[in-house]
Amino acid sequence: MSSCAGDKGVDLWSQIIATESDNQIQQQQTAIVYRRQKTQKESLPTTNHESSIQKNRVSLAPGKRVSWNRSLFTRGRTSIAVVACNNYDPQKEKRIRKNKPPLARAKGVPPQNYEKECTYFEEVDAFELLEESPSPQNKTWVMGTKNSVLPSHISTVLKKWLHNRGSGPSASLSNILETPELPRDSVYNGVLHFDSQNKCSSSFNGSTNKTEEINTVGEKDSEDLGFAIRNLSLSSQDSALDEQWDPLLELLKVCGQSSPSTFSDVISEYCDFQSITKVGEGTYGEVFIAGKTICKVVPFNGDSLVNGEIQKKAEELLEEVMLSLTLNELRGNGTHIHNVCPTFIQTLSLRVCNGAYDEAMIRAWEEWDKKHFSENDHPIEFAEKQSFVVFVQEHGGQDLESFVLLNFNEARSLLVQVTVALAVAEAAFEFEHRDLHWGNILLSRKGSETLQFILDGKKLCVKTYRLVASIIDFTLSRINTGDSILFLDLSLDPGLFEGPKRDIQSETYRKMKQVTEDCWEGSFPKTNVLWLQYLIDILLQKKDYDRTSKDERELRSFKKRLNGYQSAKESVGDPFFSDLIAASDV
Repeated sequence: MSSCAGDKGVDLWSQIIATESDNQIQQQQTAIVYRRQKTQKESLPTTNHESSIQKNRVSLAPGKRVSWNRSLFTRGRTSIAVVACNNYDPQKEKRIRKNKPPLARAKGVPPQNYEKECTYFEEVDAFELLEESPSPQNKTWVMGTKNSVLPSHISTVLKKWLHNRGSGPSASLSNILETPELPRDSVYNGVLHFDSQNKCSSSFNGSTNKTEEINTVGEKDSEDLGFAIRNLSLSSQDSALDEQWDPLLELLKVCGQSSPSTFSDVISEYCDFQSITKVGEGTYGEVFIAGKTICKVVPFNGDSLVNGEIQKKAEELLEEVMLSLTLNELRGNGTHIHNVCPTFIQTLSLRVCNGAYDEAMIRAWEEWDKKHFSENDHPIEFAEKQSFVVFVQEHGGQDLESFVLLNFNEARSLLVQVTVALAVAEAAFEFEHRDLHWGNILLSRKGSETLQFILDGKKLCVKTYRLVASIIDFTLSRINTGDSILFLDLSLDPGLFEGPKRDIQSETYRKMKQVTEDCWEGSFPKTNVLWLQYLIDILLQKKDYDRTSKDERELRSFKKRLNGYQSAKESVGDPFFSDLIAASDV
């Protein structure tokens, strides 16, 4: 050391003194740091890592402390655990999740396969069905392990009568069988179905004639069903049963005929056949005047189209015939003395005719066509053996579309008569017209100042202002006769609801579909209210008569209040009719 100093010519003594003075100053500064810290008595080696810890550390004063568990996951928080546990790794949980199998929704990953489980449970279900609750499947009667194919003709019969429009057999059909009618859900696709809740057993015994007899044993419902089909012979060959189920024969029976008539035989009973004139038409038929009566002629059971539509079947006409005869009972001549109404058109006679139009009818049709430009096909296009049903009804006057109303009182008279008539039919038969446009209301001026109605045993005297209304055409109507429910499944005719927007009639059909939820067998008297609102719109927008702005406000207010009524029966009590209806006990 001295040699080095000597070579450089530096005073060694002065260097030693300077070094000692520097160490003294450093020791004094270190002492000051120790005095300020107070908690630190030993000096640890200083590193950059330690300096960063001291700089970022949060105070551990008791007043600011949070739970340790939370402090370990607080961003910016430095814990003593970090220094003590060098192997601590917060990513362990993620590594555990990565070891799980991939989710099925990821692309390219096949879903879980449960074929073995499904096969097992299907075998279990099949065993239980065979052993505990046998039921026919796929047009096959399944009883235990013995299968027998359902004969073909019974499928056709049941399709015609029990599946055609989703309802049970009519009262007349039950009379033919002389047995209780089968429930609606017992038949589907031409096959008799047993309730899955009924525990029953059946046996099939073959014979040389390939017939099978059904014997049903079990609960009360099963006994009723067994009684209804007892001794019913099922055969793949034609039998007498087919004749009993023939809807044409039943239609003839209801009309009081043993065989079809001719047009001349029917119409000549009411007028000179040469004087017949056509007064109207519809999609399914023509309307003629015969003396003081109206004859509506409807073709059925033909192979050709009628005005672009498929011809009605005999069973469809049978239901319309039964519906018309049922409404006839509301005229007070039958057993419904607690509900009486003269507004539904009276059906005087019903006839089945066979053959082409007569010359007089063709002449009347062509004269109408020259004046009104008929939209129907010419009747000469019918086949020679075409079948028709003739509805002979009373003459109700002109339809609302062509009738000229004089004043607001006549408009009110129209509304009150239609409303009370619908209310009476609702109370008696759960009736809904479902097509009450201005072509299906006939009007005439007669001498009567009032009309008498009976609603639920209460007599109603309705002021008419000498205007009499008649309701016609029950093709789309729904009615409960007590023995069966007659209705037309409008869900099979989607075109009915595709009319132009803002058209009053088309909008009413669409509103009906919303109310019924496209289930047309059920009772929805709100549909009658919708047609009352339709009539108000017609009176406000389509008809001209003497009225004031006050009268129009009354009509609009009445239409608005109808939104709160669920049936025509509720609507009868509206203040709009307060001075038109006088009620009294029978």
